[in-house]
Order: sequence, then C-alpha cells, then structure tokens
Amino acid sequence: MKATAIAPSNIAFIKYWGKKDEDKKIPDNNSISMNLSDLTTTTTVEFGSQYAEDSVVINDGIDDIQSRRVIKHLDLIRKKSGLKLRAKVVSINNFPDGTGLSSSASGFAALTLSATKAAGLNLDEKELSILARLGSGSACRSIPDGFVEWVGESAKSLYSPDYWNIVDVVSIVSSDKKEISSTDGQKFAKTSPFFQTRLNNINEKIAQFKKALKSKNFTEFGEIVESEALELHAIMLTSTPSLIYFQPETIMMMKWVKKWRNEGLEVYFTVNTGQDIHLIVEEKNREKLIKKLEEIKEIKKIIVNRPAVGARLVEQHLF
Repeated sequence: MKATAIAPSNIAFIKYWGKKDEDKKIPDNNSISMNLSDLTTTTTVEFGSQYAEDSVVINDGIDDIQSRRVIKHLDLIRKKSGLKLRAKVVSINNFPDGTGLSSSASGFAALTLSATKAAGLNLDEKELSILARLGSGSACRSIPDGFVEWVGESAKSLYSPDYWNIVDVVSIVSSDKKEISSTDGQKFAKTSPFFQTRLNNINEKIAQFKKALKSKNFTEFGEIVESEALELHAIMLTSTPSLIYFQPETIMMMKWVKKWRNEGLEVYFTVNTGQDIHLIVEEKNREKLIKKLEEIKEIKKIIVNRPAVGARLVEQHLF
C-alpha cells in the first residue's frame, strides 16, 4: 500500500497569525494565498507489515521533532481508515525548509494526500483540506488549485492558476533555519498590543483585496500585499517575547523594491515567517526584475513561480 504525491508551497497575500483553537488549528482570521509552481514537496508513504515502527526521512535526513509531527498525522489517517500498519515516509523539498518559504504547507499537503491514498481512502478536496490543516494550518491552502481562501476549517479555490498572469520571484538570502517555528511563534500573537486592532480591520482589508483580485488591479493588489506583510511582522516584533525573523538582507531587499518602484518597475514584496523574500510582478516585468536581482551578490538563489495547481497524486499501488 504505497502512494506518492506532490504539493506546492503557497504564499499568503492576506496572512493569518494567531489561532482561535490551537489544537484544531482554527485561525483567528481568514487568509488568501497563491500556490507556487516551483516550490514543491514530493512525499511517498508506504504502509506495510514489514515495518515494525514508523520511519520518517525528510530531505535525506532524520529530524526527531518533524518525525513526531508526521507520525501524529499518520495516526489520524490510520484512525480514519481503520488501518493498523506502520509506515515508511520519504519526503523531499526542492527548496530550503525552515526559512519562511512555507515548507510545512507543502509538506503536510503532500503527506495528507499520499498517506490517505496509500491507506485506501478517497477523500474529496474539502476533506483533504480539513485533514491537512490538522498537520499544519497553512497546508490546507496547498490542497486546492491556484488562488485560495482559507475560511475556518478548510480552504477552497477562488480562481484557477491561469486566472492571472502574475509571477512570484523568490529571493533566497539565507538558508539558515529560523530559531522559532511559526507554530510556536503564533502562540505569542495575542501579546502584541496591535493584535486586536489588526483583527478589527482584517475583514475590511480582505474585502478590498478580493475586489483588487477580481478586477486584476495590480497596483491596489500589490499595495495591500506589501502592507499586509509589514503588518504581520509588526505583530511579531511587538509580541512578548518579540520575534525577529528578518535578516539584514531581508531589509535590504525591501529597500531595493521601493527604489525600483520609484524608478518605474512595479514590484511588491511579501515575507512569511522567515528571512527569504517574495517579489510579486506582472509577467511583462519578470525579466527586468530578474536582471536586477542577478546583480545583487547577497541573493543566493532566485526561484521563479507562477500560480499553480494544488496537491496531486503521482503514483498509487494498493497491493
């Protein structure tokens, strides 16, 4: 009983930070994201009587903390399917993990699809999204296609990947893993004096963002995306303890983006809980942006992403 699935990471344009229910991973506010074509996780799960215990290999290594999270998720799937067998899990990211590029989103989306298929379950998109959320909140957004909104227990597609020809150019400035995970960091969200103000205004912001997305108004879209990223980090910076995910190179890139925009290149940044930065441009400006990025020595790698499909099955064998 074996299956392999691929799932994309996603970039949240409207972020969530803080949970109403920590155990069920229900967010304090809705979020909207885009799946990324070239940030993916490929995961193979095999259940079998030959395995005396679960084994988890991630990027050719063993991480006890991550292994426990994966096994806990496998237990949910075993309970749902009635399966008693142990499993071997092999998962590979094509991008750095633990640097703010949402590897847990792609990882748990791929794990959810591959493990449920290997266990003989045929869940629909909503069921998969709900289950993926229990592994990692943002993983629920990596199940549906394209532009996705997460509301409450599950996420659904707002627009298909081919809806809008925009590009997310990831600039990797450091592969160092962050000291505090997003899961742990969110526990401090409500200690920020600005947290409640954010919640008071978030529904209006979401409405404005949806309007910009629907009309494909790139300027309004980009302005909201950029301010939203800064607002998210303002909450982190003012929580107790404070969370500083930026590296000096992150700030440098933000300043470059503002300079380029003043010079006529319409580009906007967004950042998750890490140091690596996402730059959003229209396709017509992609090459111009990349040429500028290639001249910056602090950038270790550039990854070009377009809107992508969600989690998909690659292979399945039910013996």
